[in-house]
Amino acid sequence: MINKTIAIAGLGWLGQPLAFRLATLGYTVKGSVTSVEKATLLQQNGFDAYPVEISENGIKGEVKALLNNVDCLIIMIPPGLRKNTGADYVLKMVHLLEAIKQASVSKIILVSSTSVYDDSQGNVTEKDVPKPETISGKQLRQVEELFFNSEELHTTIVRFGGLIGGSRQPAKYLAGRKDLADGNAPVNLIHRDDCISILIEILKKDAFGKVFNAVNPKHPKKAVYYIQKTKELGLEPPTFAEAVSNETFKKVDSENLKAILNYSFKVSI
Repeated sequence: MINKTIAIAGLGWLGQPLAFRLATLGYTVKGSVTSVEKATLLQQNGFDAYPVEISENGIKGEVKALLNNVDCLIIMIPPGLRKNTGADYVLKMVHLLEAIKQASVSKIILVSSTSVYDDSQGNVTEKDVPKPETISGKQLRQVEELFFNSEELHTTIVRFGGLIGGSRQPAKYLAGRKDLADGNAPVNLIHRDDCISILIEILKKDAFGKVFNAVNPKHPKKAVYYIQKTKELGLEPPTFAEAVSNETFKKVDSENLKAILNYSFKVSI
């Protein structure tokens, strides 16, 4: 019988179904959300949830209770940088790192993103050092290094591609749009069910101190993929602008999922 306690910082679209799966496998699971209201709602649905709000100024809420007696912490706190709020993700995560050290949690799974790689890098695997050019990519990379290089922690970094599954189907947002760019770019996507299975596999195999690119190995071109997906959903397909001949796009693959976890993808994109 598994008797390990897993904490999930961020019980959202991915964190909640992960918590549910871990509980069915016999793990003790607790997690955080950003408000008392959300925590109360989850508690009413049987989740062991704590309100924890991390900002540049520090941490409010029940972070000590969240991190108390935890075997592994899975961090799923989105940077929130897309909204261009000017939020300093790195500073937020420095506060979290401090709280983790105080609580003596040593095993960490840090959920990151393939946006740490720049398009100019072309085909990449875990062997390639990320060279981000965007603000969000640079901040994510800094946070990866912060946790990975911390001597007190055994951190595994999981870089997810674009997330699909459940209510998330990016084709819905592209339906009917005209002259979209980068039609020749390969898609780097992963289904939520595979995200959950990979995270569980890391826990089962105790694969810490590693880096995983978690992206489905199939990479159809963006134009082909989204035109087909919108048609399947009965929506108006988007159109794509004519491609520039010498563009470079990133295509993210993994060597470590197979080599370290012996993982095979379960869900087609």
